[in-house]
Amino acid sequence: MQIECFKDLPLSAQVIRGIEELGFRNLFPIQAQAIPPLLEGKDVIGQAQTGTGKTAAFGIPMIEHIDPRARSVQGLVLAPTRELAVQVAEHISRLGKYAGLRVLPVYGGEPIGKQIRALHEGVQVVVGTPGRMIDLLKRRVLNLSSVKVVILDEADRMLDMGFIEDIEYILSMTPRNRQTGLFSATIDQQVMNICKRYMKNPEKILVSKDEIALTQMDQYYMVVNPHGKFEALCSILSENHIGRAIIFCRTRMNTDVLADKLKGLGYDAKALHAGFTQAQRDFVMDSFRKGRLKLLVATDVAARGLDIQGVTHIINYDVPLDALVYFHRIGRTARMGGEGTAITLVGYGELTEFENIKALTKTTIEEMG
Repeated sequence: MQIECFKDLPLSAQVIRGIEELGFRNLFPIQAQAIPPLLEGKDVIGQAQTGTGKTAAFGIPMIEHIDPRARSVQGLVLAPTRELAVQVAEHISRLGKYAGLRVLPVYGGEPIGKQIRALHEGVQVVVGTPGRMIDLLKRRVLNLSSVKVVILDEADRMLDMGFIEDIEYILSMTPRNRQTGLFSATIDQQVMNICKRYMKNPEKILVSKDEIALTQMDQYYMVVNPHGKFEALCSILSENHIGRAIIFCRTRMNTDVLADKLKGLGYDAKALHAGFTQAQRDFVMDSFRKGRLKLLVATDVAARGLDIQGVTHIINYDVPLDALVYFHRIGRTARMGGEGTAITLVGYGELTEFENIKALTKTTIEEMG
């Protein structure tokens, strides 16, 4: 029997209540394939991008395996960035709201004292970046001897960022009989080496690339003269009912220039790229998340791990060079089954890249007049 809904899974009433409160009903492919083996206690390797529902795929079974009466850390999630750590912790916290769990995000750039106090008070799930976790381990305030489940989230990015030794150190501090899950957008040799060393007969779950181009999305494109792109963007903004949109550019410079041009015409727009300080990024993100800002003009790096409710449109001002990045971008709107619209402005020189995107997906991308 193909499991399609959360209620078809053997979940506790408390977890079902948390899921229903978040408005989830039907399972995404990664959830349908990963939740049953994880509930059975098996190790799992899942290939899935951000935006495919993977946090619930590993978070729900983790909550089911944890004893909320014990104050020890029983669930551990390693994530590459503070943004992702905060987002995953919040998501697990909401899913486990009625299970009586305490979830703590730990990451650098924040005073460590607050995190130490929370650990002393007792938490069951810790979600964090490898560096801060090691800091807490070395201070002997984080004890991983009771950990039942470890999840490596966005493993490829953690390896790209040079966290391999940190990950190995953290895993060495957890019990050998723990359950391990690894989720990664790309499964290359480096990722497989970690799986071979730290996992027991893992089940491999591969969510195909085209499932990332979520079917609830309306996807459109417009072929334009590169010099007419800004004009085309302005007409899209004025003719479509755009609540909140992320406009993607390829470079930091383009992001700044475009945001300034839009502001000059009276649009409520701000840039976001990796050249910002953490405080600047937090300020822009917070304004956008709370709806005080309507248009976010961003690079791909800045948008990694973004999870914002209520984004109605994704506009690709520049076609991404890598076709997979397109699906990563448009996954920012149809989050968790919400509907969204993606519009791509294709300059004459970007037709080849755009054809590669079309070749990779089964969903239709319609041409706009």
